[in-house]
Amino acid sequence: MTVKLNSTLLMLSIIVITVSVNVVQAQEPYRQGTTAANFLEIGFGSAGNAMGDAYVSMANDISSVFWNPAGLGFMNRGEAEFNYQPIILDINAMAFAAGMPLGNVGSFAINYIQMDYGRNEVTTMEMQDGTGELFNATEFAIGFSFARKLAQWFSFGATAKYISSQIWQTSANAFAVDLGVIIQTNFFSSTGERGDGMNIGMCISNFGTKMRYMGDQLLNPIDILPDEAGNYQSVPGMFKTEGWELPLLFRVGVSVNPIVTEKSRFSVSLDAVHPNNNSESVNVGGQYKITMPTGWSFFLRGGYKALFMVHSEYGFSFGGGFVMNMMHGKGLKIEYSYRELGILGNIQTYNIGLMF
Repeated sequence: MTVKLNSTLLMLSIIVITVSVNVVQAQEPYRQGTTAANFLEIGFGSAGNAMGDAYVSMANDISSVFWNPAGLGFMNRGEAEFNYQPIILDINAMAFAAGMPLGNVGSFAINYIQMDYGRNEVTTMEMQDGTGELFNATEFAIGFSFARKLAQWFSFGATAKYISSQIWQTSANAFAVDLGVIIQTNFFSSTGERGDGMNIGMCISNFGTKMRYMGDQLLNPIDILPDEAGNYQSVPGMFKTEGWELPLLFRVGVSVNPIVTEKSRFSVSLDAVHPNNNSESVNVGGQYKITMPTGWSFFLRGGYKALFMVHSEYGFSFGGGFVMNMMHGKGLKIEYSYRELGILGNIQTYNIGLMF
């Protein structure tokens, strides 16, 4: 049984390495701008953002709902988290998640993501400086997650979510699922324990229906026979839009812990990402954790997103935070991240969480 298990884990490691090598040889992107609800590609959670989004095998708290729902299986207490990201101009992103482990039943969580694009001027071909009207655009997704350990070292998780996008009087919606697994191994473990060895994570995100925009803004007067008198003219007709795919992401990642002591832990992670709307890429990140005798934990993180991506606007990221553990299993978590985003400037993420 042990030989068979080790062979399986070795095969998974080979798959991860093979995917990473293929990513390095990525081809020129050929489907840019072909998906809707692209806010689903944004990483939410300061820890993952600070590590360059290389978090698919590291996720083990409530932020797992944004990276890999299988990570919820390793939660040992309830958590709630709020995330805020001001992006550019009046565009703001926020996310909320809360979850609870229920023993052998598994862990359950709910999450909400929202993108607010602010208020913009209405323009037309005749009035390109604006009509005096304003419109707003918002998008959101609400998801329900479940994860369970099928063994002490293997967790499976899934998220079902509803997605909505609205631009003035036009809207679209879709349903999607995320599926993920995390496997803890004793490979490269300095202590011999699985929790200190290599983690392997895989997740497919946003697999779902297409989004088709509909609404009053698509209504236009139509005269199907403009050269004939006496027919119905200016009949309301609606443009039929095409369905847009969601931004499908397939991520495979590994993480190891080169340094594990009683008071500190240094982790390194690597994710290979295959999207359906861009070229493949690799994310890399690191985390250094210090545990104090008082029960406080401090984190320093850094990473780089989208290595080998053609025409990438991403760059370095870093951040940190702390967890203050209190009596009766309660705790407070505050985290921060900073990352480069090319022409969109530098993005800062703020996180606050409660453990109960």
